[in-house]
Amino acid sequence: MRTKSIKTNKINVVTLGCSKNIYDSEVLMGQLKANNKEVAHEKEGNIVVINTCGFIANAKEESINTILSYVAQKEAGEVDKVFVTGCLSERYKPDLQKEIPNVDAYFGTTELPNLLKALEADYKHELIGERITTTPKNYAYMKIAEGCDRPCSFCAIPLMRGKHKSTPIEDLVVQAESLAAKGVKELILIAQDLTYYGLDLYKKRALAELLEALVKVDGISWIRLHYAFPTGFPLEVLDLMKKEPKICNYIDIPLQHISDPILKSMRRGTTKAKTDALIAEFRSRVPGMAIRTTLIVGYPGETEEDFQTLKQWVTDTRFDRLGCFTYSHEEDTHAYALEDNVPQEIKEARAAEIMDIQAQISWELNQEKVGRCFQCIIDRKEGNYFVGRTEADSPDVDNEVLIEASAYYLKVGEFVSVEITEAGDFDLYGVPQGVPPLKK
Repeated sequence: MRTKSIKTNKINVVTLGCSKNIYDSEVLMGQLKANNKEVAHEKEGNIVVINTCGFIANAKEESINTILSYVAQKEAGEVDKVFVTGCLSERYKPDLQKEIPNVDAYFGTTELPNLLKALEADYKHELIGERITTTPKNYAYMKIAEGCDRPCSFCAIPLMRGKHKSTPIEDLVVQAESLAAKGVKELILIAQDLTYYGLDLYKKRALAELLEALVKVDGISWIRLHYAFPTGFPLEVLDLMKKEPKICNYIDIPLQHISDPILKSMRRGTTKAKTDALIAEFRSRVPGMAIRTTLIVGYPGETEEDFQTLKQWVTDTRFDRLGCFTYSHEEDTHAYALEDNVPQEIKEARAAEIMDIQAQISWELNQEKVGRCFQCIIDRKEGNYFVGRTEADSPDVDNEVLIEASAYYLKVGEFVSVEITEAGDFDLYGVPQGVPPLKK
């Protein structure tokens, strides 16, 4: 017989998926705290809210397994209530309600007020950007827009997040000021598409205007750009990046493929020639700029010739950072009508080949850093090392700079100049400058 938990109500928010979900969970937690609710992130609580991801097959599987795990805890009397929100819930709510009925309620990505009501809390409209950050104290994600208007054939995001909706510049400045007051030094700008920012509000691409406003915020030292769509990229951003020291010489621009037939089928609105010209523009206008991209292999109809074109392009272009994913056949997307005709083992072999090429490129680029000094921000202490990042590195996805904690004491959240002494494929090792070594 199930016994009622004797714990006082504590809400545990569990986050799955991307940085946009992290931001959404932080906003939810901020609202709950403003309602005097006890809330924690991925710690014990008798009420659980799972913020799910529904982007590709692996993410959906992880979300479902997490829901089933907490439902089992509920049935065992270890938690009292389980609520599910986020992208998976937005996309598959009727199916989830039928298959996993022991969840107390499911909510979509735009139903925060209803979720709060279920948690006996009120939605407070006056909390512009107020949230409880879950990242290390020195950086925070800033979502500048929701949704996406792009027609990419493989992507289900518009089904889960809706149409593009920019947040006004003045609201984002208020958010930045609030974060800076809490000690945040690095803003990582995120959206499904940074390139599109402002078109709905200002009838023009306004990413440069937003950046001009954010660089004026005292306390913010780095501003990093994630997820810029290549088509229609506002080139004035590059001139601003070169001029403004606060804007990191870094961009995350998911290019997905380079073979013209695949780009056309993906409905990316670009070609290999246009993509190469854009990358050349990046490197010409901002010398030394770190460019990160992501690719998809195994898209329907991807031939060996298409893949060889992609391989050669990766070899020739020498991206600073690159991630590669296997194609996931998602229902209700434009590409779902195509035959998913590349076998899974070939998809995985192609992804491994791309990442092997990138590992060699990364190793070679990292060797060039040995003997040079870089300004690094220290994110955390982990094991025997302080872990930092250069301007060319975003958290969780890029290189890290490791400094021996037994030899030096560093403050988490502070900037320090580090001389690189050794480099691997994806890690750098270094010695801080101007910091006295610890006595043995």
